Amino acid sequence: MSGDSIVEGQTQILLVLVLYLLFLIGFGVYQGRKAKSGKDFAIAGRQLPGWIAALSERATGESAWALLGLPGFAYAAGLSAIWVAVGCVAGIIVAWTVFAGRLRREAEKYDATTFIDYIAKRHSDAEKWIRILGSVTVVFFFFFYVGAQFLGGGKTLNALFGVDPKIGMLITAVIILPYTVLGGLKSVAYTDTVQAIVMILTLTIAPIVGLVYIANHPDVFAHSVSSALEMSGPEYSTILGGLVGGAAFVFVIAEFSWFFGYLGGMPQLSIRFMAIKDEKNARLARNVGVSWTVLAYIGALLIGWIGIAIFGPTGLEDQEAVMPSVMLKLFPPFLAAIFITGAIAAMLSTADSLLILSATELSENLLRPFVYKDDFDPKRSLRLSRITTVALGVIALVTAYLVPSKLIYTIVGYTWAGIGDTFSVIVIMTLFWKRFHGRAVPPTIVTGLLFTIFWISSGLEKVVSARLMTFIVTAVIAVIATYALKPKEASATA
Repeated sequence: MSGDSIVEGQTQILLVLVLYLLFLIGFGVYQGRKAKSGKDFAIAGRQLPGWIAALSERATGESAWALLGLPGFAYAAGLSAIWVAVGCVAGIIVAWTVFAGRLRREAEKYDATTFIDYIAKRHSDAEKWIRILGSVTVVFFFFFYVGAQFLGGGKTLNALFGVDPKIGMLITAVIILPYTVLGGLKSVAYTDTVQAIVMILTLTIAPIVGLVYIANHPDVFAHSVSSALEMSGPEYSTILGGLVGGAAFVFVIAEFSWFFGYLGGMPQLSIRFMAIKDEKNARLARNVGVSWTVLAYIGALLIGWIGIAIFGPTGLEDQEAVMPSVMLKLFPPFLAAIFITGAIAAMLSTADSLLILSATELSENLLRPFVYKDDFDPKRSLRLSRITTVALGVIALVTAYLVPSKLIYTIVGYTWAGIGDTFSVIVIMTLFWKRFHGRAVPPTIVTGLLFTIFWISSGLEKVVSARLMTFIVTAVIAVIATYALKPKEASATA
C-alpha cells in the first residue's frame, strides 16, 4: 500500500471515528438527562426495553473480544478455536434462557439497585458482610479493568494515528466520562446498543463479502476457508489443534471453561437482566440476546479463518490485527473505517459499563450509609453516584499512567474466574437451592478470590484452567459452609 493510500485511509478512519464518537456522546447525554435518582443511575429505574437491555448486555459482554480477540484466536489456532466459541455461546444461551428472567423478577421483588445490593437483600442474615466483601471485591477488580480499557484505547489510537499512548488514554477517558457521569446505566445502555448494532453488521457483512473475495481473487493464500485450514497444517485443520490424548482433553476443558463465568456471576452483565422493564420485554431480550450471540460468534470465527485464506497462517505479525486487516482488504477505506471504528467503540462499551457498575456498587453499598445515614434523598443519592463515577474514572486513569501495564492486565486476568465463577456459584445456589443461606456467602466470596489468585500465581493454570477449578472449589466450599454454619432465625432465604 502506498504512503498516500495509508494517509488517505488514516484520514477517513479519523473522520469516521470523530463523527461516530461525537454521536455517541451526544446520544448518551440526551438519554442521560432522564436520570432523576440513584436508582435511575444504577439500574435505569428498571425500565429498560428488552431489545436495549439485550444489545447493551451483548456489547458489554463481548466488547473488543468479538471483533479483535476471537478473530485473532481463530486466525492463530484455526478450527480448534471453535471450542472457546462453543463455551462462550453455551454460557450466554444459558444465561439468557435460565438466569435473565429470574434475576429480573428477583431485582423487582427485593427492589435491588445493584448486583451486590440484590445478593445482600436476598441474604439479609449476612447483609453487612456481603455488602462489604462483595462491593470491595467488585470495585477493586473492575477498577483495574477500567484502567485496562484506558490502556487499550491509548494503544489503539497510537496504532491507528500515531497518537502518544498516554494522550490516547486521556482521550479515551474524556470520551467516556461525560455521558456516563450524567446518565448512568441508561446512557451507557443506549450507547452500547448503537455499538452492538455496528458490531453485528461487521460480523455478518464482512464474512459474506470475505467468502466471495477469496473465491474470486487469484492472489490469495487459498480460495476457500476449508482449503486455507488444510493447507496450513493439522494444527489448523483439526478440531483439537493437532493434539491427542490428555493434552487434547486439557485444551478442550480450558477453552470451554469460559462457560462457567456466564452463569449469572459477571455483575456488568447481570445488572442488564435486572434492569429489564417487565416479563414481555424479558422474553424479547432473551431472543435478541441469543440470536445476536450465535450470529456474532459464527462471524468472528469466519473473519479469522478468512484472514488465513487471504494472508496465510504467518502473514500477519499481530494475530489481533486480522479483523482490521481483512476489513481494509475487503472494503473501501471509508466503509472499512466504520467497521474498524466499531471495534474501538466496543472497547469503550466495556469501559463505561465497568465504570458505572464500580461507581454504583461503591456509592450505594459502602458510601451512602455513611454519607447520608437515614436521611435518604433520591437526588442526593444521584449526586453521590455521579461524584463517585468521576472519582473512580480519574483514579483509574491515573493508575493506568502509573502502574505497569503488565500488573494491570494480570489483575484483570483474575477477573473471569475470581469474580465470574465465584458469583456464578452464589447466584446459582441463591436461585435454585433453598437451603443456601447468607452466612455461607462471605466464605464463598473469600474462597473464590483467594483460590483464583493461588491457582494462577502457582502456575497450575497451565495444567487446568482456573475458570474451571475456581467454579468447582467455590461450589464445594459453598455447600460445606451451608451445612457447617447455621443460618440466623430471621433469614430471608427460606
